[in-house]
Amino acid sequence: MRFLPAALLGCLVLLGGCGQFKSKPVEKYVYVTVKETYLIDRVAAVSNRTGTVSNGEKLTVLDHARNYVKVKTPEGAVGWIREKAVASEQTADAFSALAKDHEKDPKVGNATVRDDVYMHVAPGRDTERFVLLAEGEKLQLLARATLPKVTSATPTFVRPAPKGAPAKVPVAAPPAQNDAAAAPPPVMEDWWLVRDSRGHTGWLYSHMMDVDAPDTLTRYAEGQRIVGAYVLAHVNDPDSGVLKDGQPDPDVPIYVTVLSPYKAGLPYDFDQVRVFTWNLKKHRYETAMREKNVEGYLPVKIGESKDPYGHAANSAIALPSFTYRVLAAEAPAPVPDPVTGLVKPGKLIEKTYRLEGNITRRIVAPGTPVANEAHPAPEPDKKDAKKRKK
Repeated sequence: MRFLPAALLGCLVLLGGCGQFKSKPVEKYVYVTVKETYLIDRVAAVSNRTGTVSNGEKLTVLDHARNYVKVKTPEGAVGWIREKAVASEQTADAFSALAKDHEKDPKVGNATVRDDVYMHVAPGRDTERFVLLAEGEKLQLLARATLPKVTSATPTFVRPAPKGAPAKVPVAAPPAQNDAAAAPPPVMEDWWLVRDSRGHTGWLYSHMMDVDAPDTLTRYAEGQRIVGAYVLAHVNDPDSGVLKDGQPDPDVPIYVTVLSPYKAGLPYDFDQVRVFTWNLKKHRYETAMREKNVEGYLPVKIGESKDPYGHAANSAIALPSFTYRVLAAEAPAPVPDPVTGLVKPGKLIEKTYRLEGNITRRIVAPGTPVANEAHPAPEPDKKDAKKRKK
């Protein structure tokens, strides 16, 4: 019996064992974007169902064919699904990154979804979508963006997608300089960055949700949209007639609200501030403060404050307060960013008020000059107003 040389035998052993160390192919995944759909056993006119999958479910990719993807569910069901019904790992990662980047962002308001609707990875109807929100879902509003509406007749250019986002987003092309004077202003759309009850974060078209505001206040909106309604305090009125969950509620909230016109594309979040206090004798809301024609920006901060400059007995007592910001007159007119749609105003004036009973007083140091504020519409001339009264 002949023996192989030791060196040659070692090489054969190494070659034979190479297969044991061969790396496995990296698994690829897709995520279900539709509300619910079936897997089928073949891509054909006649097929059998092999499983059911729902929105957000993670599937392992096995094969591709004719606009279909062969997948395997975590439970082991195997079948084909349309490519249009799934999102790539890149899209899912972009949504995860969006949620992580904004997980500590404070909410500026609350809203409710009108109908089943998708979250988008960026503002715009043609951006990638993923998470499906159900009708009635409660949302936290984080930031507003405004962009030109894209239609089939609108020339477009490709707007770079946000970092981590897979889609190239078509938006309205800016008009040529020679045609700028003749071109009509673009139709604008508002989008909100929102967070749902499960922590999912994404962009939602503003017309697909309603900002939460109590029915008892909407009657006082006077044709404007309530952007935010915030509880300052409560008063007890057993005969209030106010209902909560269908039952009389003697604990009546006092609100500060911010309102804006029903118009998209505004360079500010609200143009009016109103405080509603409760009249215990007449059992109804009444306006305690109203400021109009301002260029205001969210968020509105609610808390309690003392008045270090006041001389009244309650100045040293912490009372309900609210703070909001308006654009300074010397600041340039804000313009939405053409890429993100976000509005970044320049110099802002911060205004803080305390609720003292049914009266609101501004907290400001004595001798502080009155800062000039920007106004969406020209302010009436006070001298002319006095002349007209005479």
